[in-house]
Amino acid sequence: MALLEVRELGVAFSGHRRGARETVAVDGVSFDVEPGQVVGLVGESGCGKSVTALAVMGLLPRRGVRVSGRAVFDGTDLLALPEPEMRDRRGCDLSMVFQDPLSALNPVVPIGIQVTEVLRRHRSMSAGAAREEAVALLNRVGIPDPARRLREYPHQLSGGMRQRALIAIALACRPRLLIADEPTTALDVTIQAQILALLAELVADTETALIMITHDLGVVAGLCDQVNVLYGGRVVERSERRELFATPRHPYTHGLLGSIPRLDAAPGGRLDAIKGSVADNLPWAHACAFAPRCERVLDSCREVTPPVERGGEDRLLRCHNPVPAS
Repeated sequence: MALLEVRELGVAFSGHRRGARETVAVDGVSFDVEPGQVVGLVGESGCGKSVTALAVMGLLPRRGVRVSGRAVFDGTDLLALPEPEMRDRRGCDLSMVFQDPLSALNPVVPIGIQVTEVLRRHRSMSAGAAREEAVALLNRVGIPDPARRLREYPHQLSGGMRQRALIAIALACRPRLLIADEPTTALDVTIQAQILALLAELVADTETALIMITHDLGVVAGLCDQVNVLYGGRVVERSERRELFATPRHPYTHGLLGSIPRLDAAPGGRLDAIKGSVADNLPWAHACAFAPRCERVLDSCREVTPPVERGGEDRLLRCHNPVPAS
């Protein structure tokens, strides 16, 4: 049974000026996450990945934002919870690792206080017990000399250590669902591998469900069980990881995979980039949003919303002219 069921999630931002049109960032996203499962949300910047996560966590602004749909966590619709109840769940049952740890961590508060406040708020620990647990958490995520690091400020830590500290805070209350939003951005390759190995180990040891938000398909290949490819705020393809890499059907997925550098490629060759940008799209209400950038575009793509083709519970495709399965 799914731990989290997201159904027809929609997020729209209203303009600052009176009469301005809404900007739809998420447009009917649905997916499930089971305990111990790693689910990927993949796509370019601006496809709605992070906004989806922030909506589930209840971290979007109250004003100027319209959220619709459902996000049912263990039988409770998170979108319908009053803020005090959501605050009790956030950081306890649900946690999030943000993209930029230097911005997510408070720059004027020592790391130790930022870790222990979570323990004292949600696990009702004394100051001494919380400090001991904080040392254990920093040690668990691979930060050397954790007792000393508790006294340091975020700017005194390297990028990898800050990310590990953020993961320690997210794991402090042993959450059942962890959302990682681009956790390896701006880290060197070695640190990226260590962070991903740490997340994989935590999922395996604790049966924590993990939503991995990324544009890096290399991360997806090494970590995710199921992959949701987003474009224009909708899931355009869903598949198990191996099947997605073996037979990508949507032209957008095919383009993302084709733009990855390959070791077996001819020297001096050019990467196959997807033309245009995510701003070049059409409304899903009467077209395929990807049509202006698609190399397999048909006349119907610009005039008719593509149907949803399902191949079992774990396969979804939204396309008029998909890439043939090899």
